[in-house]
Amino acid sequence: MRKTSIYRKKARKLLKGVTTIVLVSVTVISIALILGNLEKYSEDDNQSMRLTNKVKSYEPMIAKELKSQGKEEYTALLLALMMQESGGRGNDPMQASESYCGEVGCIDNPSLSIKQGVDYFLKVLDKANGDTQLALQSYNFGLGFVDYVNERGGKYTEELAIEFSVMMYDRLAGTNVYTCKREEAKQYNACYGDIKYVESVLDYYPVAKTATKQKDKQIVALKD
Repeated sequence: MRKTSIYRKKARKLLKGVTTIVLVSVTVISIALILGNLEKYSEDDNQSMRLTNKVKSYEPMIAKELKSQGKEEYTALLLALMMQESGGRGNDPMQASESYCGEVGCIDNPSLSIKQGVDYFLKVLDKANGDTQLALQSYNFGLGFVDYVNERGGKYTEELAIEFSVMMYDRLAGTNVYTCKREEAKQYNACYGDIKYVESVLDYYPVAKTATKQKDKQIVALKD
C-alpha cells in the first residue's frame, strides 16, 4: 500500500509537470500568434500608405521646381499631395488643370502639371501665411477658402472645411458638377471638394519623407 501511495504521488507530480509544460507551451504559442498578427496588420497598414513608383519617379522634378523657388523642404509634402491627387497616374498628376485654365483636363503634360501644381501650392501657402493645413485644403478648394478661414479666426479646422464645402455645394447644386465622393461628407451635404483632404495628404507624408530620405526643415502647422 505504501509503495502504491508513493507511485500515486509521483504520478500526480509528473502529471502536474506535464500540465504546466503544456500550459506554458500553449501560452507561448498564443502570444507568438498574437504578435504575428499585430505585425501583419502593421505591415498591411504600411503597405496601404505606400507611395506608388510613379509618384516616386516624379520626386526629382518636384524637388527641382521647388528648389528654383527656395522651397525644397516641401518636396515630401508635395509627393504626398500628388499621391492623394492621382497616385501619379495620367498626364496631370498634380491635378492642376483647374488652377491653370479654370477647367478640368487642359493640362496633358506631367512637366507642366508639376510646374503649375508647385506654383499654385506655393501661392496658397503664401496667402495662408505659411499655414500648411490651410494651404493644403485651399489647394483642393481654391484660394477662396483662405479668405473664408481668415474671416473666421484665421486658423484651419475641419469644421470650417465642412462649412465651406456645404456653402459652395449649395451654390453649385444646379450645375451637376460635384457629387459626394466620401460617405462622411454625405451626412453634411458637404460635396464640394474633399473635406478630408488635409488628413488624407498628411497620412502619406511620413512615407513620403522616408521615401525621399529628406531632412526637411520643420514645416509649420503640419499637425497639431
